[in-house]
Order: sequence, then structure tokens, then C-alpha cells
Amino acid sequence: MNNEETEQQNNNIKHSDPTKDAIFGHGFADEIGQYDWDETIRMVDSATDADVRRVLAKAKRNAKPLTPEEFGILISPAADPHLEEMAQLAHRFTQERFGNTISMYIPMYVSNACTNKCVYCGFNHDNPFTRTTLSLEQVEAECNAIKKLGDFENLLIVSGEYPSLCGVDYLEKVLQVCRPYFHNLTIEVQPMKSVYYERLTHSGLNGVVCFQETYNRKKYKTYHPQGMKSHYEWRLNGFDRMGEAGLHKIGMGVLIGLEDWRADTVMMARHLRYLQRKYWKTRYSVNFPRMRPSESGYQPNVVMSERELAKLTCAFRIFDHDVDISYSTREAPEFRHNMMKLGVTSMSAGSQTEPGGYCSTPEALEQFEVSDERSPRAVTEDIRQNGYEPVWKDWDAIFD
Repeated sequence: MNNEETEQQNNNIKHSDPTKDAIFGHGFADEIGQYDWDETIRMVDSATDADVRRVLAKAKRNAKPLTPEEFGILISPAADPHLEEMAQLAHRFTQERFGNTISMYIPMYVSNACTNKCVYCGFNHDNPFTRTTLSLEQVEAECNAIKKLGDFENLLIVSGEYPSLCGVDYLEKVLQVCRPYFHNLTIEVQPMKSVYYERLTHSGLNGVVCFQETYNRKKYKTYHPQGMKSHYEWRLNGFDRMGEAGLHKIGMGVLIGLEDWRADTVMMARHLRYLQRKYWKTRYSVNFPRMRPSESGYQPNVVMSERELAKLTCAFRIFDHDVDISYSTREAPEFRHNMMKLGVTSMSAGSQTEPGGYCSTPEALEQFEVSDERSPRAVTEDIRQNGYEPVWKDWDAIFD
């Protein structure tokens, strides 16, 4: 898609919005300006050992939820010596809310066509690779292949952001094909209008996952120079549009490797609290994917260690006892094994990150490389050996 086509796409969204709002609408983008990015970094970096002890004491009393700023203290360098205590608290709160369970899900990539030019992504529009968008017959074949891998009932449908190929009409048909096979359907696609999300719920949609990637407004355009994803406010307010549509579950995330991960996750914690206040009937999940190699060849600006990811996970569980914390196959098997007891509540298994990957070994473009290549059977056996029970189904068609 050239610049002229991209601009036409922007105009189509702007002028066809049935709500008659401006292209970006209203939502968290109107509030995020009160939080300064650099000040957030200074706030986290200036935390002291006494601050950490105070926040942990409050968390143990469990009288009031922590604030996003108190969460920032728990991920500060000052909290490093307290990781064991944080792990114990995270384990306690996770068991109180979720018990000894790990919810299982699997992604199905239906298209790697994309109009965006994100510099870090294998689906970048300018990458000269074969693009594949599955036909409905191929989607059904993938469903059959996935059902042979395990008892999966939670399916995450993923596509690149190409509205003319993978817009609401296509997604509606994909959901209708998948619904007889799975009880819970979630999509990770381009942000849409609220009326489109609501329309898809009538075809079986339960939830939406969307990654803001980074909350750093000044740097956002650097990573997303062209395409609809380049519009910071449109993407940020997409979560409000999901809430307005009455979705059962909203998934959030930042991409670890672009900007200061502490500032990004504090911003996400602020965003989560905002959404919980405004759309309190909706469930929420969070994910902290660390950048993996992609066809773009992009190298992360920030490298997060496993110890730092463990601290972030524990801190987020202490911050919010109810949120679902998800780990994908980006992470290594041993690390995922260890994090089951420290806040993680859902995992993918057997993931293929290219369209058609469950039926064959296609030559299509992967979005990223996986690290945990174990079969679903091996992952679930590891979960059981760790004293946990894999949960395949946590939603039923009767609730739609």
C-alpha cells in the first residue's frame, strides 16, 4: 500500500464512522496527557528501600488496592532485594483468586498481510515475503488440525492489519467458521470501531487482545511510521471502543524492547485502572512479550532479563489480584515452568505463528520465532507435574 492508499484508508475511517466522532474518538488518550513519560521514569528510579517496604506492608494488609505509582515502586531497582518476598505475595494472591489452574489457549494466524510499516515486525508491509490470507476452507482445516493437538477451547485469532482483506466482513465469517469448534473466541487484529466489535459479538466473539506496543507518545511514530497503527490516539482509544461494545474480555500489552519497560508498564497500569473504573463489567488480561527475532532484523533498544520479567510479573499480580497474566511461547520452557506459581494464569502451547501452520509447514511469513516448541501434550504434562491443572474451557456458548 502506497502513501496515497494509506491516506485514503485514513479518510475512509474518518468519514464513515457512524458515531460521527473524529477519527480518534474519546477515551484514555484524553487523560494520558496528565502523566509525563520522563517524570514517570524519575518516579520509578527515585524509589527507596523504605518506599518498597511501605508498599509491601500495604499489600500484605490487603485492605486497599495498590495505585499504579505504588506498582512502579515494586518494579524499581530498589525492589530488587525484595524479589523473594514479592514472589511469595504473588503466589498467595494468585492462589486466592485462581487456585492451582493454568488456562490454555492457542493462536491461529489467518493472515500476515499488513498495511503498517512497524520497524520491528516481521509483518511489515515493506518486507518482501509471500503474504497469505486463509480462505474459509483453510480456516476450517486449521480448526480441525488444532482440535487434534489437544482439548483447546480458547482460540486466539490473529491477523496482520489489512482492513480491505481482513476487515469486519472477513472476520465475521472466520468467527462463524470457528465457533462450532471452540467455546471462547478472541481476536488480535487491527483496532476497529465500537459498532464493528459489537457486530462481531453476534458471531461468537468473546474478547479482543490489542498491544499498545509503547505508551511513549514522542517515540511512538518512530516505530510506527506509516499505516493506521501510526495513529497513537486511534490505537489507544481502541480499548474504550472495546469497552463500549460490551466485550467479555479485553487483553492489553506493551512490547518489551522498544522503550523503558518500567515507564511503559506503569502507563499500562494507569490505563488498566482507568478501564476498570469505566468498563467494570469486563475482564482484563495483560501480557509482557519480550521482543524476539523477526524478519525485519530489528534489534531491541532494551533487553529485559528473565529476573526482571519475573519481578514485573510478581509486581503486577500484587498490584491487581484479578487480572489474567498470560505468557506465550515467546518464553522458554523452564522459565514458563517456574512462573506458573508466581502470577501467570494462562499460557499458549503448540503455537504456529504463520498462516496455515497447523495443517502443513508453509512458506508463509512468521511474525516472530517461538521459544517454547513443546507440544501441547508436553506443556500440559509439565503443568500437572508442577501441581497445577490445565483448564481448557472457561467460557461456554450458553453465556453468549
